[in-house]
Amino acid sequence: MIDNNSIEQLKQTIDIVDVVGNYVELKKNGSNFKGLCPFHDEKTPSFIVSPSRQSFKCFGCGIGGDAIKFVMEYEKLNYPEAIEKLAQMVNFSLRYTQGREGAGEEKRILETVGQWYRANLERADHAKAYLARRGVSLASVEKFALGYAPSSNEVLAYLQKSLIPFPKAAEVGILGEERGRYYARLVERVIFPIHSPTGMLVGFGGRTLGDHPAKYINSPQTKLFNKSRLLYGYHLAKEQIYRKKRLVVVEGYMDVIMLHQAGFTTAVATLGTALTPDHLPLLKKGEPEVIVAYDGDKAGVAAAMKAAQLLGAHNFEGGVVLFGGGMDPADMVQKGEIEAIEGLFARPIPFAQFVIDQIVASHDLGSPRGKENAFNALKNYLSTLSPFVVEKYAPYAALRLGVNPAMLAPRNARPEAPRYDHRRRPPQAPQSTPSSVLTLSDVAEGSIIKTLLKTPSLVDMVLDTMDASMFAVHRGAFEALVQGRENDELLRIDMDDAIKTYTEEELKRQLLYFLQRYYKRALDIIKKDDRLPLEQKIFHIRKYQDYINRLKRGELVPYETHETTL
Repeated sequence: MIDNNSIEQLKQTIDIVDVVGNYVELKKNGSNFKGLCPFHDEKTPSFIVSPSRQSFKCFGCGIGGDAIKFVMEYEKLNYPEAIEKLAQMVNFSLRYTQGREGAGEEKRILETVGQWYRANLERADHAKAYLARRGVSLASVEKFALGYAPSSNEVLAYLQKSLIPFPKAAEVGILGEERGRYYARLVERVIFPIHSPTGMLVGFGGRTLGDHPAKYINSPQTKLFNKSRLLYGYHLAKEQIYRKKRLVVVEGYMDVIMLHQAGFTTAVATLGTALTPDHLPLLKKGEPEVIVAYDGDKAGVAAAMKAAQLLGAHNFEGGVVLFGGGMDPADMVQKGEIEAIEGLFARPIPFAQFVIDQIVASHDLGSPRGKENAFNALKNYLSTLSPFVVEKYAPYAALRLGVNPAMLAPRNARPEAPRYDHRRRPPQAPQSTPSSVLTLSDVAEGSIIKTLLKTPSLVDMVLDTMDASMFAVHRGAFEALVQGRENDELLRIDMDDAIKTYTEEELKRQLLYFLQRYYKRALDIIKKDDRLPLEQKIFHIRKYQDYINRLKRGELVPYETHETTL
């Protein structure tokens, strides 16, 4: 945790004009500065920076705040990350509490050793020859700060000369210890520095130039280094990721370097591990399309399968690209096949389609048992997806399997006539908004109702965020459930084993997904409605965009906050 007094001292050190000026071209305008807002498209500047107030404000989109808020919004960082980013910009040393007292010293050791690795590369002809053979340019060597680690004895001698204690070097992963003796973890390897999303050096990866059985190894887990939460090259790629709304995940360091060298500057890589749920917050920043681009060998396909299942279950847009012919992205760049790579990235296989194809391909559909196993696997997979995705891909899965689509589509009971409780007036859609386009998918309705029947404690979560008017098929059943009335439809839903029951986390995820779609549709309708007065239109647009942003951050928007405007 960053010490509060340290944060206050940082605030007194920074000047918002200097901070914002690193990102936006500002021009003097009286006592203030003016420029084009970086948070929305505009041709006439409406973005104002006030030195006297140390704040910024856009009178076009309404966003405003101090320097910390600006960095948070522009860099897509949380509060502590933005503080650390600002401290780096002005060369300010932060103080930490609760286990981070040594962070400054750890950072100094890593940076000192990293500089030494880089200097060693200049003297290591065989390492430079390896990089040249792989097609790595001198500009890429500089951009990614590549280096070279010599023998263990040379590393130990350098640390002693630099007055870096061996125990401290071990804490940051430079050294290992065995039976009281220290040794260098990275020996005779090309070095790839690894940074946090804010750009802080946190560890190293190494590629052997000898006959070591482990071709690539990384720093061990430390206070600063957690490979399951980091993506190689992200600190260099993030600005383009936010701008292009695309993020490409590849398998290795060289793939990232060569793709950046070829102009694919949104490429990042996992650090010798598969994509995990811990990577998801980083992948979600900026809401990009995520392309998983792996080798087409058996291991690559298996890794792509796991990634597609994980990303699909969390409603990521994007898909999978597999490189065939024993080639990887680095090989293709080296051979000049840039257009072919762009073509692959432009047409990824959607996550759900990829998983369905792999499930079907892994079973013998010629035998009844094989077809049944494939059917069960597909049913289980579809149950992990959003109802909207299921609605789109269940027919495709049925086609690939060669069965009637009705067998894979979730079954819902036939609806009875809706019953309304007029004592509570449901929220109204915006004027002239067809309510039919703002209703919940009937695939999800049954599961939400059944979940509330099984876990009544979750009723408040649903009622706090939505209303019966959003139910198209089971509105009467939902109202009966809320009012505690008996209802034949409720009984049918409760008895239908084909209707999935959500966990609390799954229910929240479905609500977040649906409400985002709900407000995005409402936002589109408002934007196209020329009959609304301009003031009212702007009010609704800002309100709905605020709801969408909060939902994207995982915050369920309370029903009371939007009852008066929907």
